[in-house]
This record gives sequence, C-alpha cells and structure tokens, in this order.
Amino acid sequence: MGKNLAEKIISTHLVRGEMRPGAEIGLRIDQTLTQDATGTMAYLEFEAMGIDRVRTEKSVAYIDHNTLQSGFENADDHRYIQSVAARHGIWYSRPGNGICHQVHLERFGAPGKTLIGSDSHTPTAGGLGMLAFGAGGLDVAVAMGGGAYYISMPSVIRVELKGALRPFVTAKDVSLEILRILSVRGGVGHVIEWGGPGVKSLTVPERATITNMGAELGATTSIFPSDEQTLSFLRAQGREQDYTPLQPDPDAEYERVIEIDLSALEPLIACPHMPDRVVPVSSLKGMKVDQVCIGSCTNSSLQDMLKASALLKGRHIADSVSMSVSPGSRQVLTMLADSGALTDLLSSGARLLECACGPCIGMGFSPNSGGVSLRTFNRNFEGRSGTRDAKVYLVSPETAVASALTGSITDPRSLFEENACAEAVSAMKADGFSFRVDDSGILPPAAPQQAEQIEVLRGPNIKEIPMGRPLPESLSLAVSLKVGDNITTDHIMPAGAKILPYRSNVPKLSEFCFGVCDAAFPERAKKLGESVIVGGSNYGQGSSREHAALVPLYLGVRAVIAKSFARIHAANLVNAGILPLTFADPEDYDRVSQGETVVLNDLHEGLEKGRITAFCGEGKDPVPLCCAFSERQRAMLLAGGLLNLTKEENQ
Repeated sequence: MGKNLAEKIISTHLVRGEMRPGAEIGLRIDQTLTQDATGTMAYLEFEAMGIDRVRTEKSVAYIDHNTLQSGFENADDHRYIQSVAARHGIWYSRPGNGICHQVHLERFGAPGKTLIGSDSHTPTAGGLGMLAFGAGGLDVAVAMGGGAYYISMPSVIRVELKGALRPFVTAKDVSLEILRILSVRGGVGHVIEWGGPGVKSLTVPERATITNMGAELGATTSIFPSDEQTLSFLRAQGREQDYTPLQPDPDAEYERVIEIDLSALEPLIACPHMPDRVVPVSSLKGMKVDQVCIGSCTNSSLQDMLKASALLKGRHIADSVSMSVSPGSRQVLTMLADSGALTDLLSSGARLLECACGPCIGMGFSPNSGGVSLRTFNRNFEGRSGTRDAKVYLVSPETAVASALTGSITDPRSLFEENACAEAVSAMKADGFSFRVDDSGILPPAAPQQAEQIEVLRGPNIKEIPMGRPLPESLSLAVSLKVGDNITTDHIMPAGAKILPYRSNVPKLSEFCFGVCDAAFPERAKKLGESVIVGGSNYGQGSSREHAALVPLYLGVRAVIAKSFARIHAANLVNAGILPLTFADPEDYDRVSQGETVVLNDLHEGLEKGRITAFCGEGKDPVPLCCAFSERQRAMLLAGGLLNLTKEENQ
C-alpha cells in the first residue's frame, strides 16, 4: 500500500510509536518557531530544562504579536527573547520584519521537513509541503532541546481539487468552502491533504492561505504537494536548494475524499462569530460596513497586496469606512513601495499598519461599538477584535476592497472588470521573477564560543512559570465555571492590546481569565483554592496559546470535564498537569452544575483503565468519565506536568 504525504514525512521522522491511526507517535522536529505572545514563556521553559543550545536544524523567534509598546512590558519581553535567542542558538526576527508564518514561508520553510510552532497557524508552512504543527510553548521548548513531538497518528482526508478559480474567487474562498463542508470540528484528528489537477493552478501563497485556515477546522495540520509551483516560489526567494519534490503515491489511501470544483465556487463570507458560518457574499449584499482590514497571516502576501492595490488604484474608499492594510513582511512592504503599489493603497484612503499581526489579535484598530468589520483574517470569535459587540466577517481581499469602496458588503464580480487584477500579478508569474531578499531584519545567534558571554536580560514583568502538583489518589473539587460548546482559547485567555503585554506575567494575566464568559471567575477560583471547569464540545478550539492552560493552573484548576477537546488545548492541559476528562455520555453534561462539588476517586487506577467516575452530590447517580491517555501522558499527569516529569527524569 502506498503512502500519502503525511505518511511519507512521518515515516522519515518517526522516533517513537507505530503509524497506526490513533496511536501516539513521537516525531523528530527539524524546525521550530515562536512568536512573542507565546515565546517568552517557551524560552523560560527551555531555560528551565538546563540545555545550553538548541538541537534543531533551525529555530526562529519572531516578534510580530506584541508590537504595540504602550509600556515597558512588551519591549522588555522583546529584549529578553533577543538575548535568550542569541545565547541558545536561535535566529531572531526583529519587530517590523513581519508575521512569523509569512516570513517563515519566505525565508526558512522547506518541503519534506517537520516544523512546530507556538502558534496555531503554523500549518501555514504546509503550503510549501512541510508537515507543520501548532503546539504549546512547552512542546516547542522540548523540541528545541532535541526531544520528540508527540501526537496521535492522524487519519488523512484528501481534498481533490479540479478546475481553476474564476476571477475574484480566491484561495480564501476555498478555505471558507472546506469550513462550510466540514465545520470547525470536522478536521479534528485528521491531516487535510490537498491534491488533484486543480492544485497545479494554485501558487504557494494561495496554498498557504488554505493551509493557514486549516487550523479553523481543528485539523492536526494541512499539506500540499511539493511541485513546480513550490520550486518556482523557492527559486524566486533565492532558495532553490531547499526544494524537494513530494507527491503522494498513486495507491495512497485516505479515510475520506472530498471533491471541490474550483470553477464552481463563488465569493464567500464567514458570519459572526465562527469561521464556519459561511454564506455567499451575494446573500449579504448591501449590508452596511464600518471597517475593513486587509492583512494577517492568512492574506498578507505580495500577491494579495498587489491585487488589493490594483483594485483600489484611482479610487477612494467610502467616507463611512475605516480601512487598514497590514503587509505580511518587510519583503512585501518593500516590494509594494518599489512598484508604486503602496502609493495606490495610501491614495485610496487606507491606513498603513506595520508588518505585524495587529488587528487580528485585537492589537489596535478595533471596530467601533456594534460595528461591522470585514477582515481577511482567519478568526472572527466574539470579542477577539477588541470590541466585544463588534460583528466581524471573514472575506477575501477582493471582497474586502469592493466593500470598502461601496460602504456595504459587495460581491467584487459586480464591481470590477474580469481582468482588473491580472496585470498586477502577471509579473510574479513570469520566468525570472524574484522577490527582493533582505534578511537584515533576521539576526543570527551568537557562535557557540561567544554564547556563554551573553547576558539574558529579564524585565520586572517576567514572572516565574506556574508549576503543577503531582496528582493525588482523589480530588474533591468545586465546579468553578460551566461553559457551553466551542469555547475558544480567546474565551479562556483573551488577547488584545490591554492583555497581551502580561503574557510573561501569569499572576497579572489571571485577572482576565474567562473574562468574556464570566468576569467573576478569577476571584471565585482563587477563593475555592482548587476547582474543576465543565465545558461542552470542542473545548479549547482556536489558538495554541498554552496560557489558556497555565493561567487556570495558577488559579487552582485541577481538571476540566468536557464533551470533547480541541487537540492542542488538550495537550497543553496535560503538559500543565491539568486532567482533561470527557463525559462518557455527552448528555451527562446537563447533570453537573456550577457551584456543586465533584469528587474524583481512585485517580491513579482510573488513569490506567481509561475511566474515572465522578460523584456529584447526594442523590445523584455517578457520572462516568473517559480519560484515554498514553503511557507518557499518564506519567506527566502523575508528576504534575511535563516540566516536573522532565526534572524527575533528569535527576
């Protein structure tokens, strides 16, 4: 039997386990990345391991999230990351150099390699044929130290593309279409492999848009083959030597095959407050728009920016609309300036933001109260924009521009001529095209012989990592919070300009935990001392931020009982020493109430058997819970988390 793309890369990187669906496997990791909202914690964890130098082929620290320096906190974190990177063998991408996923695609990604990053959109690199995973910072720290990265062996869904995209139908619309088909839960436990004859027409930036939004499916990762399009992109980046062809075997097997006819798609839009609430743009024609944002790691490539500029040239956005543009990297921004396209963007009335995540994580440019914001981003969770009652819609750059010009949601096909973008991107498809390469914004680490002399600089906002406690035989825990389905890591640990500066200060960060759901939760949890949280389906979807586990740990949360968990968050809970337990019968969710006490007995034996019983008060029947953990995960939970286990093993 032949291998699919995921199986090919896994088989060459497997260091633990067997390639059986659902079995735990350990993978050798070639590359890692961090960003500054998660990186400080990841490097504190790496330092705690006592390893002098990273053992990967390439590790890169990016500064792209906390770039709004309204106080000393973010600047101190950046200084710490730069110094720790220089000392321990990590490349450092300076503030303003660009968004981690865009820059990594441009300068470091390579087909056939493995990558993990402390950001859930790390699968963006799958557009280059990498097997790239979002992970918690502790998992990244372990990989930097030469340890394996553990996942459950995924099943693979193949998406067979045929035809070609019509004018003003884009890779973003392909992403929204697969979300419409599968939903935000449909990719859990799976790799999404893209193939078929339609793939040949998609450029690497377009493929990266699609793999980027695979994170919204809950997928383990997404991947495209490495072919002539891949070679063309790498050659244009001056990195032809990094090219490796990669195709699935003709007799590769898949759990499921989904067919999408690219030529049959139309412009799509995701409605508030979930990326899978997808409808045709035409169905919302005329809805008033207050704000438009173009950028983020999903749609900030040179190709996207040139098309937006071409559509805006000689036009001006509606007086009622506020519009921002965030190029994905300094390379993109410089090439826009060199070509004159930047002038066309600015002349339209758009505001230029720096090459960073910005509005996507609520770091500035929040909408007005109750405002309608069209964004080329990947998430539209409630409150993520920084304005709690804003209505955020996800669209392509073309739809964003059309709507900015008219002041209402507009299908771009109704406003522009078919070839309006063609000339703008034609040069990128020509033989001999090359990107403007300037890596001066990426600082190499110090040589090993000089590294010991480098002082790691810590500011006063950088606090110690909370540590888990060994798991006792029994726990008696009050239910400190009960929440519903699709609770995201933005609900658990919000982002935004007011909160992100405290990512290296868990005690302060804890004041905002679950603020979107219940502002009284932090104080209640502190008073209880130890507690349990009850959740619905897909608990912890969204960002890979391990703070969504570390902060509840600090507040005394010992367990979370849910109908089901998102993959990365479940792993982060185990890493932190928090028990993620699932209801054997999802209907039992209704039998547990906030405020009552849950008793969990015989925990050590229960972990072995994969089943624990919860007792929820007199007169109530016991509630059976599932806990299917690997031997390695059980050892972590018993020790009180991965850091504790690592210390035990090194003694």
